[in-house]
Amino acid sequence: MSIGYACIVAGNQELSLKSCTLKNATPDKLEEITAYNLDILEKILEYNIRNRIQLFRISSDIVPFASKKEVIFPWQDLMKEKLERIGEKAKENQIRLSMHPGQYTVLNSPDPDVVERAVLDLVYHTEFLDLCHMKSDCKIILHIGGAYGDKITAKERFIKNYKLLPQNVKNRLVIENDDKIYHIQDVLEIADQLGIPVIFDVFHHEVNPPKENKIVLEWLSLVKKTWQKKDGIPKIHYSQQLLHGKPGAHSETISLSDFMDFFYKIQPNDVDIMLEVKDKNLSAVKCILATDKKGNIKSLENEWSLYKYNVLEHSHSIYLEIRSLLKDKSGYPVIQFYKLLECAMQTPVDIGQQRNALQHVWGYFKDQVTEQEKKKFMTMLEEYDQHKNDVAKSKRYLFRLLEKYPEPYLKNSYFFTEL
Repeated sequence: MSIGYACIVAGNQELSLKSCTLKNATPDKLEEITAYNLDILEKILEYNIRNRIQLFRISSDIVPFASKKEVIFPWQDLMKEKLERIGEKAKENQIRLSMHPGQYTVLNSPDPDVVERAVLDLVYHTEFLDLCHMKSDCKIILHIGGAYGDKITAKERFIKNYKLLPQNVKNRLVIENDDKIYHIQDVLEIADQLGIPVIFDVFHHEVNPPKENKIVLEWLSLVKKTWQKKDGIPKIHYSQQLLHGKPGAHSETISLSDFMDFFYKIQPNDVDIMLEVKDKNLSAVKCILATDKKGNIKSLENEWSLYKYNVLEHSHSIYLEIRSLLKDKSGYPVIQFYKLLECAMQTPVDIGQQRNALQHVWGYFKDQVTEQEKKKFMTMLEEYDQHKNDVAKSKRYLFRLLEKYPEPYLKNSYFFTEL
């Protein structure tokens, strides 16, 4: 079983993709951006390898405007070597890749132009994975689409249009239940007629269940039967409800206690779990470490090095409690660690604790900075105390100092994530 995340690496400003407007999408600009994005993708894979993440969804925007007819850009030829290198890195490290076209890729639309654009988009996604030489277990996920006032006819239109797709697209396409129209029973009925795999989105199922009353394990059993050997291990999507958000809104982070309840509930099913959550890789690492039966205290110490100053600006008492928890080098208190971490991050930020955290981080530079830099930081602290600026201004200044006076321990700290 693998646990993964989608598209974006949270907490690392150096791993962001680039884009441009359609107006500025010249061939030279597109080549420059695509080459850059593929280099970033390779670095994301390296991040995943370091963190034992073997399930990753590639952003559809990796090649800007690739499926638009009006944009002529032979990315397939220009990026051939980069794509092959990315594919080799993924395969060597057993990273299962996927892609998920967005909401405007609608195969069952009654508008032929919309369907044509959807097919072009599916062809692009398929070409990308094919050029990486990924196996057929690396899938493209698609929702059924709209109902257009007649759900039965819309389902029939999806089936008809699917049958017209190129075979290499069919080899990768899997379908998923959504949170508004097509519940898991609808999707299973379509899959039965087409002989294609189904992604079971557990959260969508909670929001949009079918009338037929089955427990999650029963639906999961039916979903698994749609996957053949060539399709690889069945995949599911897992999310949690955003507190006080509208139904179906994804949470900022995965609550570990709820995830572990679900994890144990579905055992011994062998499924890959794609997390759909706003903090992306941060939750993936959390869930991977929590389900690791051979966990090592060093993994938690590394996590602590990334989170510690975030915790400090929320709660000094929890900061001390986590430090104490990690003193025992023979244990692996992963559940307790993340329980405390989640508690700290849910605690309102305290102005005094924020100042304390800023000073702790300042301590890494204070013996290297110039007198002018020292004076500037002290002035910022005074202004902060007097509510004349917010903490972000001081963090940005510390981040600039970090670039001037490199400190490996702080390099990837989540303290600077929101800048």
